[in-house]
Amino acid sequence: MSNYKQIEIQFEDPNPRIWCHALKEDGFGRFMSKEENSIVEKIFGAGSFFSPLLFGKFFDPSDAFPLWEFESDVLLPNNNSNNNNSRKIEWFQTDDEFVLKAELPAAGLGNNTIQVCVVNGEILEISGQYRESKSKSKSKDWKSSHWWEHGFVRRLELPKHTDWKKSEAHLKNDVVLEIKIPKIPPDCDVPQVN
Repeated sequence: MSNYKQIEIQFEDPNPRIWCHALKEDGFGRFMSKEENSIVEKIFGAGSFFSPLLFGKFFDPSDAFPLWEFESDVLLPNNNSNNNNSRKIEWFQTDDEFVLKAELPAAGLGNNTIQVCVVNGEILEISGQYRESKSKSKSKDWKSSHWWEHGFVRRLELPKHTDWKKSEAHLKNDVVLEIKIPKIPPDCDVPQVN
């Protein structure tokens, strides 16, 4: 039985400076090389929508990317491979809307950790946090552990002539994120950014 939940899209950035620190390739490499990073690998590993290496070369995910200017099969040629580390990412447009579908890492994530925000009517920001428990000692005593919080983000440029205020986001089975952004018909005016 599938579980389909709507995610509220914010139209004002609730944390305007949260993703303001640029990510450098060497810093990302050090972060990924740490021991015991199974959740980190699921979120940022090969084929992940949130990986800085998603588009074939290092790309800071806090920078907006013009996703809809590219065909998914061209930009992500190995996206449909049988590699276990590869997650499904798909984007396309119909006559009425732009659609993004991305498989998210299931472990440690739920619908309230994923946030979708439209920034200034120009950028679609998908972000979230995960928590990872790491034990300070080798004992199995839960009282001796503490929590680490980490975040992830992907910022995408919205295509021109979209009715971004009517965008919808859904999470299916806490794994597949689907975002639909309606197009503005050619004979209508573009909504003003507030």
